[in-house]
Amino acid sequence: MELINQHTKRIMEGCKQRALDAGLRFDEETLEYLVTNRDLLELTPKLMIPTLYDYWVHDVEVLKEKGRYELYPSNPYETVINTRPAISYYNDNNPDWMNVMIFYHVLAHIDFFQNNLYFRHTWDYDFTGQALSDKRMIAQLRSEKGRWVDYVIEFARGIDNLVGFHAELGRLNRTPSTPGSRMLDYYFDHFLQSVRALKPNKYIKEIERYNACLRESPEMGEQAFFAEVLRKYPEFDSNYKKSLEAKPLGRQDLMQFILTQSEFLNKERNRWMKPVVEVVRKTSLFFQPQIRTKIMNEGWASYWHERLFLQDDRISGHEVDFARTHAGVTAMPRVGLNPYALGMRLFQYIADMGDAGRHTMEFRKLTDLWEREHYDQDTGGGRELLFKIRENLNDFLFINSFVDQDFVSRFRLFVAGRRLNQSKGVWEIYVKSRSAGSYRAMLLNSLYHPPCIEVDRPRTGNGALCLVHRFEGKPLVREFIANTLLGIEYLWGKPVQLETSEVVHGEPTSRPAALPGMQMSLSEEREQREMQWKRVLYTMQDRKLTREVL
Repeated sequence: MELINQHTKRIMEGCKQRALDAGLRFDEETLEYLVTNRDLLELTPKLMIPTLYDYWVHDVEVLKEKGRYELYPSNPYETVINTRPAISYYNDNNPDWMNVMIFYHVLAHIDFFQNNLYFRHTWDYDFTGQALSDKRMIAQLRSEKGRWVDYVIEFARGIDNLVGFHAELGRLNRTPSTPGSRMLDYYFDHFLQSVRALKPNKYIKEIERYNACLRESPEMGEQAFFAEVLRKYPEFDSNYKKSLEAKPLGRQDLMQFILTQSEFLNKERNRWMKPVVEVVRKTSLFFQPQIRTKIMNEGWASYWHERLFLQDDRISGHEVDFARTHAGVTAMPRVGLNPYALGMRLFQYIADMGDAGRHTMEFRKLTDLWEREHYDQDTGGGRELLFKIRENLNDFLFINSFVDQDFVSRFRLFVAGRRLNQSKGVWEIYVKSRSAGSYRAMLLNSLYHPPCIEVDRPRTGNGALCLVHRFEGKPLVREFIANTLLGIEYLWGKPVQLETSEVVHGEPTSRPAALPGMQMSLSEEREQREMQWKRVLYTMQDRKLTREVL
């Protein structure tokens, strides 16, 4: 691995200037390295962060990827990581024309990393430097504690998808509180809802009264409002002062709760484990936005590398080469999902929609097909709309907001189904649905969505750690429950309970009378059983797992 030469760096600097002129925004200091295919095989398990802590699973992944490469050689073009400065890697056999295309792709990625609000918590520090410090700390502990360090990493990685990513974003983007706003928050969020338990209609009237006071007197309206509050509720002042004295626990994710509340980890001989768990948590938080913006990120980069590359005079004579390479990356498969292709087409669709004014409420109210097809206000607002979306959305909001029937029809998309052709003995793929609702649901089901598992604080006070899975229609993977709870039990130092929802098959609702000498088939009997979701309690105690239907 080595830095690119001066000739290639000049190409990169030229791409930067053209990208900035087009409206992209990014730090101009970047590092570019040339790597071989085998270098990429060794970097991939570490998520392209060369300074990430060592872990035995990384070595296993390297061996697996090397074996796969021997059977199916591939030639990845580039990869880029969200660091300060941004680091990107390029295959050492890329020609200059291809590097122009790839540089635009990378610069669009960097623009996305540094401007999308879901990456806000990664903007203020260099992760590679922090990772190097963590790597040295873990290496020192491994020389002292041996394999126990890997056990702690293993147990922590088992729950690193439960980190409070949105809570971290909320903390960073929260407006600093003033004394007046703290009183206002307490009055509407706690006092009226918990202390007075006002009905919704009266609660709304209080909001309207507050807004009326501000309209009448922007400077003194809040004081007038609270003067009336103290007249109606004399106890409000004392309750508010008590709330200021109480130390807020805050909302902690599972890893934070274990780090602060585990008696086992807070014992003198075990405190070395806490920084290891914290490293795993920080690493997971750093990569959370990349998992949640995969389609947007790759689509944004593909959209801009196509647009900027075709305007670059340095591609003269390589148009066909570009078309072949670009099509290989962004071709829309008939069955399956290509995030590059889907994201790029969505951004193209949104840009056209913004230019024609089709994102307005006026267009959405139209029901006539001919009017919708020919609607064009020529507002030229597509570019501005694209940058707003790049800044504020993630994959879920991106798909849920813009995958509509017009988009599905324009690109002839569909949901594929599979059925067994019994006469031929083969599986057939067929068009199951062309509706936007079905296609959008398919895309949303493919997105990263970790389970919501929270600590039940009142029940945990008895000693055992009580976890509650907020059921959202998808059950936990049962084969992972035992090992995950085993790791949590070790870090907590006491028994662990997990309440979740699972399918419980009941007794047959009705059993039709069978003819003499005949019995119901197994499939028929299964159809007679009711499939019900019931709460189930798993308990891990002394490394033994038990299950109880509640």
